[in-house]
This record gives sequence, structure tokens and C-alpha cells, in this order.
Amino acid sequence: MPARICVVGALHRDLVVRALRFPQPGETVAGEGFALHVGGKGANQAVAAARLGARVTLIGALGDDEWGSVVRGALAGEAIDLSELVTVPRTHTGVGVITVTPGGENTIVVAPGADHALTPDDMDRAAGPIADADVLLVQGELCAETTLKAMEIARNSNTFVIFNASPVGPLPEGFLRQIDMLVVNKGEAAELLGEGARDVGPAGLCRRLASLGPEKVVLTLGAEGALHFNGTELEHAEAFPMTSIDSTGAGDAFAAALGVLRAEGARLKDAVRFACAAGALATTTPGALPSLPRRDVVEALVKRRGRGART
Repeated sequence: MPARICVVGALHRDLVVRALRFPQPGETVAGEGFALHVGGKGANQAVAAARLGARVTLIGALGDDEWGSVVRGALAGEAIDLSELVTVPRTHTGVGVITVTPGGENTIVVAPGADHALTPDDMDRAAGPIADADVLLVQGELCAETTLKAMEIARNSNTFVIFNASPVGPLPEGFLRQIDMLVVNKGEAAELLGEGARDVGPAGLCRRLASLGPEKVVLTLGAEGALHFNGTELEHAEAFPMTSIDSTGAGDAFAAALGVLRAEGARLKDAVRFACAAGALATTTPGALPSLPRRDVVEALVKRRGRGART
């Protein structure tokens, strides 16, 4: 039986501008290209998990505007259950404004719109798919109280909870104690830990985060791979070097890959290695949804690296 993944998260229309560099405050920089994509961390992670072979239900909200119809239409072409998507009257669909530089780095500003209209009551109404899933994937783009409610439903149903703390914002009391696996980068880890944490090394960040409640912590390190900590052992997974074109969606490919392999019962070290490969591949294609890799491509990359390590 395929892994069962439930994703609760944001759905966006992404406006992507390519530029030679990011502007300074008060400065206008000429762009070198423009594209419209479907995105949002919820949509991205749902599509990524489906392409990696999972049976996926997506819970989220769209506005009653033209872009909401576009986003729904794009997702309808993927193997995802969209029956729990709601349309919010008189509200715009979430928008992400993204700038991408030649090295693939990006900046993102989000106008959440319908995303922030999703409430804890909506989670109660969608409790069935959350409870039936092997893994719940959540992120930081919805209102924290809504995400917390989804996690509480999951925990009461023995559904494994993965929280990708991106973007980082204020969290309700006890939030991190509802998480089985926390996925963060170094900047997000420092934000969660507060003052003084920016001078802490990656290993220390993992240990400090685990002390706040998560059973497992995965710290992404970009070109340096990732660290994972299970409360006892700290291990490093090497990166898969790629020529990066656009890093948008790479973190979502990583989180989704972790979720799928966790649902399939893989060891943490194998799941993180697979996730590193998925995230690396997602940097090689512009846009979020177009870049999310399929299972056979990720497995082929992992296999090639494995052969190289033995020779």
C-alpha cells in the first residue's frame, strides 16, 4: 500500500522575477525575466509527495478569484485528493512574490490571503484525512493556531507529525511538544531558539531544538547537506552537488521526501539522504511545481552516488 500523507498548508500564485542581484532598500533593479507559477508550501509538498509515490490529501484554502481557479486547476493534474480544499468568499488567493538571482538564491514575500482564513474549526472538519494518514506534513505559512489544531488531531490518532518551520513566526505555548520531527535550516533554528543562538554550531542547534520537544530534528545545511538528530545520535548526510538554477521549492521537496520515506518505514539516515537528493534535484528547474522530482529520478541519483562512494 502507498504511503498515506496528509498535507495541511498554504496554496499560492507565485510571481517570479529573475534579476542579476537583489535590490537594496529603496533601490529599483531591472528584472531579466518574469513567470507565473503555482506554489505555496502546502501545494508544493503535496505535489512532491505525490510524485514520490504517496497517496496524498491536501487541506488548504483558496480565494474566490481567478488565481484560485488557476491553482486548483494545476493541482487537479496531480494525483492528489483535493476534496478538503475550501474556497473563501471575498478573499484573494495567497500570493508569493519571488526574486531569483543567477546562482539560484531567492527572496520571497507572501501575502497570505485565504491561507490565513483557514481556522482550527476547518481542521476539525477535516479530521478524518489527518487521522487516517501515516504522516502529517505542516509548515509555518498558516496561522499557528490552525496548524497546532491539525497536529493535535494527528497526535491523538498516532499520525506522525513533521513540522517544517518555514517561515518562522510566533508559536503558541506547547507547539513544539506536538511535533515528532522538526525540519529547519540554520536561520530558522536560530529564530526558534532566540537570542544568542546565531553563534551556536549546527550540532548544538540540533540538540537545543530537541530539548524543546521534537523527538527528531533535521537541520538542512544547503550545499553542506543536512544533520539529523534522534535524541541520542547525531549524523551528517552529504549533499548532492548540482548546478542550481532556482532554489524555490527545494526545501519543500526535501520535507516531502522525508515524509514519504518515514511513512514507508525507512531509517532516518536513509530518509534524510533521499531527501537531500530530492532537494538538490529541485534546484535544477525554474519554479516550484515544475522542479519537484519524481521517484525514479531521485532513486537514480541516490543509486549513482552510492556506486561512486564504493569506488
